[in-house]
Amino acid sequence: MRTTYAAIIAWLQDWLRDINWVHFATIPVFTGVIGWLINWSGLVMLFSPVRFHGVRIPGMRELASVLPRKIQEVPGVLQGGIGWQGIIPARAAKMGSIAVDKAIAKLGTPAEFYQQLEPDRIAEHIVTVFRPEIPELVDQVMLREHPRLWRDLPRPVRDAVIDRVQAQLPSVVGRVTTEIGVHIDQLLDPKIMVIDHFQKNPALVVRIFRDFGQRELNLMVAFGFVFGFLLGIPVAVVDSIFGLWWLLPLLGVVVGWVTNALGMWLIFEPPEPRTYFGIRHQGLFLRRQDQAAEVYARIIAEDVITLERIGDFLLDGPRGDRTRQMLATAMRPAIDQAAGPARAAVRVAMGPRRFDTIRDSVAREAVGRTLTPFKDPAFSQRQAEKIRVLIARRTKELPPRDFVEMMRAAIKEDEWMLYAHGAVMGLAGGFLHLAIFGVS
Repeated sequence: MRTTYAAIIAWLQDWLRDINWVHFATIPVFTGVIGWLINWSGLVMLFSPVRFHGVRIPGMRELASVLPRKIQEVPGVLQGGIGWQGIIPARAAKMGSIAVDKAIAKLGTPAEFYQQLEPDRIAEHIVTVFRPEIPELVDQVMLREHPRLWRDLPRPVRDAVIDRVQAQLPSVVGRVTTEIGVHIDQLLDPKIMVIDHFQKNPALVVRIFRDFGQRELNLMVAFGFVFGFLLGIPVAVVDSIFGLWWLLPLLGVVVGWVTNALGMWLIFEPPEPRTYFGIRHQGLFLRRQDQAAEVYARIIAEDVITLERIGDFLLDGPRGDRTRQMLATAMRPAIDQAAGPARAAVRVAMGPRRFDTIRDSVAREAVGRTLTPFKDPAFSQRQAEKIRVLIARRTKELPPRDFVEMMRAAIKEDEWMLYAHGAVMGLAGGFLHLAIFGVS
């Protein structure tokens, strides 16, 4: 035992005497700098560019279908191009889908969102905006459907018809907003709305990460140097013992891969607080879930689920025809009532078919104008505060695991690209050190 101990001491003395300290000390510095560069450039890969930059190659799209799945995941390959798009903007639609499944669907039903927008306030705003348009609407429809009769009517009679329609407006609009509320779950699909908006605006997804996570992302870059430096110490020891030229590049691959993996772990893991070696740790994003929820809610309320976009979706989305038909049906009784006591006589004079045509035309024309105030940016912005409060409250209540899943799931399957990028940079760093300082 004593002989073995003496042999180890003698070996350590020989090793310390023969070591090239410049070569040894520069390895952790190199791995630290490479670690910093890996995490810094990894963030660039995550977020930039927002749109695909590269070249389209004829036949590449067809070839991509038979390539390994991991290769297909590289942005642009399935579209037949070689280049790059930031991982997060490239997965904007997927993140939108996951955001709905993991969070927004749990934040509230479409009916709850709609109630937060205060339908009574919406109805009042619609009446205020729509009332001045009634004379033009009635005049336009009557001139198109029954021009001679409309021209022959004395002005007081025409004004009386318009006044009756205007008098019916509050009840009509009230019926419209009520009908929307009753059927909102069938008319509004938040998942389609969010996915479509994220896909058209990938920069918005980047903004979500940047606005509430920039501090943590900067910290991850700084820790790249720390992780790289610490990992470089055992690398320097192993390199000084064996002195093989290929060892440093090989260990550089390991350092690069592990540095990126540790950076991602630092941000997202663990979701729940845990204690390691007496030190309490939780993913950096998760520590500020409440603050992140406020930022996330503001972006969603101001840019994604807004009254303006709800109006666009209701009228022009995939279920727009159903919305228009439902609202027109809701308006017809009120238009009937606008004819007043003379309704039967007017119906006989015009003929039932002509009367019904006019009534239906007014109803159809009124649908688009009725929901136009939904698209009023100023009114939409005022109502956005209601949605922001709801989303912020519910996001804060999400279990940490669901919250981190919402933010990470879209990029999780692409993280291998970041790790591979770290490995390549580690390999390059190893060869660079060899080129400058030679073999240990």
